Amino acid sequence: MSTAAPSKSQGGGGYEVSRPQGICHISGKPIEPDQKYMAALVETPAGFQRLDILLESWPQFDRKDVVAFWQTVMPRAEAKKKLFVDDAVLCELFERLANVSDPAKVSFRFVLGLILMRKRLIVYESTRKEGDRDMWVVRMKGRSELLDLVNPHLDEAQVREVSQQLNEILQQEL
Repeated sequence: MSTAAPSKSQGGGGYEVSRPQGICHISGKPIEPDQKYMAALVETPAGFQRLDILLESWPQFDRKDVVAFWQTVMPRAEAKKKLFVDDAVLCELFERLANVSDPAKVSFRFVLGLILMRKRLIVYESTRKEGDRDMWVVRMKGRSELLDLVNPHLDEAQVREVSQQLNEILQQEL
């Protein structure tokens, strides 16, 4: 039973990830407001998919295609949105997406990188040309290892679309 099936969005070729649906992906049991559970971002052939799993069902969850996961609490419907993913999880997600080639995932990683730069967790070092691509050379704050970040030259609408995808995953206005 999938609670977060990805769907192609209109026009941009990206993917939308649904918000928590309040149902455990493994057991099908409801996840009640204020109840702790695990959220997992899974890579599927169709794109990213968010799955929510009760803590009691987490040991049975197959983590083979998991890109990132975090413990969170099911919000109350009337509760104000808050960030459920800490900076370490965002940085880990950025690093794990280093070798993606799918254009939607490259765009996703680029916008995530911009967010991490704004949070001063990634430091821009330089730009180099690799064929017809611009590669930003960055490093994680406090580290010396250099990382490549493909600049997909997104227009404003594409940045908004990818930011919305991140918003859906993180439940946070970016």
